[in-house]
Amino acid sequence: MDNSKREYRMGLIAGAGTSAIWGILPVYRRWIDAIDSWVIIVYRIFLAGVLCFFLALKSFGMEGIKAPLREKGVMLRYFISGLLVTVNWSTYIWAVNAGHVIEASIGYYIEPLVVSLFGVVIFKERMNGIKKLGVGLVLCAVLAMMIHFQKPPMISLTLAISFAAYTAVKKKYSMSPALSLFYETMFLIPVTFGVILYLEGTGKGAFSMIEAPYQYVLLLFSGVVTAVPLLTLAYAAARIKFVTLGISQYISPTLTLLIGIFLFREPFDLVQFAAVVLIWIGIIFFTAGEMKDTGESVFSQEEDVL
Repeated sequence: MDNSKREYRMGLIAGAGTSAIWGILPVYRRWIDAIDSWVIIVYRIFLAGVLCFFLALKSFGMEGIKAPLREKGVMLRYFISGLLVTVNWSTYIWAVNAGHVIEASIGYYIEPLVVSLFGVVIFKERMNGIKKLGVGLVLCAVLAMMIHFQKPPMISLTLAISFAAYTAVKKKYSMSPALSLFYETMFLIPVTFGVILYLEGTGKGAFSMIEAPYQYVLLLFSGVVTAVPLLTLAYAAARIKFVTLGISQYISPTLTLLIGIFLFREPFDLVQFAAVVLIWIGIIFFTAGEMKDTGESVFSQEEDVL
């Protein structure tokens, strides 16, 4: 196997592995569910930011970290993207701890299609008829859930829209994931550090909530759990087709959905099942439209690798 094929195969493994890690994260969250969601969020922001700072420092040095911030508008853009990703993280963590894993998984099914809609509305990109059909089917699924539950699926929509907006804000900038995530959290690192000190000092933090020492150890890994998949995703994105990478990302909500149904035994009625089926049909059409736009078979290079 030549080097290019080896690199492509490693990219496929990294892409699928990243999505699998994200898909099983609800299990990790449940292991530390004795800790309040908002305390987990504070720790996650602080630890992820600090970890990414040291990774960026090792790769680029202090001058390399500071240089991009001198560009006009960069700090504001990353401040906004940091707020959006914090909303996304916070909603996801709360949803898992509150027993809404299935609705969270549906949000991440919808998110790539919302990204496409943002592309049309904000960036004036064109969407072919097949992709329009795919998006229309997903919108029908969301409408069906709204009618059935007599309310919007707020968790799903919040996760999908916040991450799509996060993607739109970052569209202009191509940057190392470690450096990017540090910029997104650097405004909150001192705030969250102060909050952690206050909570633990007054007996209201994670130490007062844990039921066993291992839970605090797992909490300290929340920064690693946040940063490492972003790094492996960037590794994959540099080596495989974007369409292939996009399809691999559906591994994540599928695993999360199965965990919610079979492991956590969350309610999953016929209407939800029908909505998920409709979403999957929409995804198939959407992916077919994406492949038509690229003019390539998504599996052509993979067949050469196998």
